[in-house]
Amino acid sequence: MSHFKEQLNEEQRAEVMRQMAIYSQGVQEMIPTEELENKLAKSILENKPLKIKLGLDPSAPDVHLGHTVVLNKMRQFQENGHIIQLIIGDFTGKIGDPTGKSIARKQLTDEEVKHNAKTYFKQFAKVIDMDKVELHYNSKWLSKLNFEEIIQLSGKITVARLLERDDFEERIAFGKPISLHEFFYPLMQGYDSVVLECDIELGGTDQHFNILMGRHFQEKFGKEKQVALLMPLLEGLDGVEKMSKSKENYIGIDESPQEMYGKSMSIPDELMDKYFELITDFSPEQIRDIKEQMKTGVLHPRDAKMLLSKTIVRMYHGIEEANKAEQHFISVFQKGDIPKEIPVISWQGQREMSIIDFLVELQLFTSKSEARRMIENRGVKLNGKTVEDTKFQVNIIDELIVQVGKRKFVKIKI
Repeated sequence: MSHFKEQLNEEQRAEVMRQMAIYSQGVQEMIPTEELENKLAKSILENKPLKIKLGLDPSAPDVHLGHTVVLNKMRQFQENGHIIQLIIGDFTGKIGDPTGKSIARKQLTDEEVKHNAKTYFKQFAKVIDMDKVELHYNSKWLSKLNFEEIIQLSGKITVARLLERDDFEERIAFGKPISLHEFFYPLMQGYDSVVLECDIELGGTDQHFNILMGRHFQEKFGKEKQVALLMPLLEGLDGVEKMSKSKENYIGIDESPQEMYGKSMSIPDELMDKYFELITDFSPEQIRDIKEQMKTGVLHPRDAKMLLSKTIVRMYHGIEEANKAEQHFISVFQKGDIPKEIPVISWQGQREMSIIDFLVELQLFTSKSEARRMIENRGVKLNGKTVEDTKFQVNIIDELIVQVGKRKFVKIKI
């Protein structure tokens, strides 16, 4: 296929390189790079868009910034006129992707898959144009395979190749069972690429094995092989673990502008480069300039983080809400002001009690030990004054404002 590059004129070659610079941004692995250049050359010469695949087994429909790493890459392809093929694994979802799992995944019902898929679509629309997406459900072709065809499909891959998966190797090493049906998951994901004749498949680095199955089966079926674009996994707000709702280190794309901005300001400094590159809509040139300004000290880390936070809110809530969220953060967290709108709690209990009992009674903490630690860390204020004594007795009055940490406020109404 390399002859397509040779047919390009100077302007077309420049367009291939322009797109390559965009698609390479933030990518951890491109397998292989030269094939993507050739596919782009062919696309330009034949005026035919590429088919970009993303497969989903909708088991956890709450989308956070970690998920948008791949979605933003899809948006870049879509903005250049290529076709997004979104595959809902209503068939594979009943098996569950074993990737990274030490035990077999829970198998989803039809109702669970459909409900989760709808939730995904609504959230994905904040990143990509869902009206221009090709939507596919893989039950359309997988459920029609008869047993003979399944045997033929499984005959195109060796057991040794399947056992190369790290998670399978680990489970065997620790004596944990692997059910036969789990081996069919990568086969079916690869067969999806055969049916849809995908040019490129996107996914996180944890999908390396599954995505390469697409190349393997396309070759076995005599199809042009897809290119694998593997994106790095995004660390969460703790700076260590992969962003995950279960780890409580995430920023959800459906969160309020103020919450989103406040959480973004707690992103570790050492991860700012990665966040700018993977989850913003800045161009490669803009990101390069921001990185250079941070490196030389022209852009202060605080200002860089405010730019990042405002950009994140702007992408999901619009510029007006982003401006409001920024002003709220400045007034409350930089100037120390109390926000204008805070939750009101109706108080009918004692008018005087210990600070620790009071905080637990307000359900600001689940235990007394948590409340005590926060007070010891100077993280509790009453009407703007820091509480320093864990044995402090609170005089509970009307309009009393209780602050816990940087972002949590409640007002007492008697």
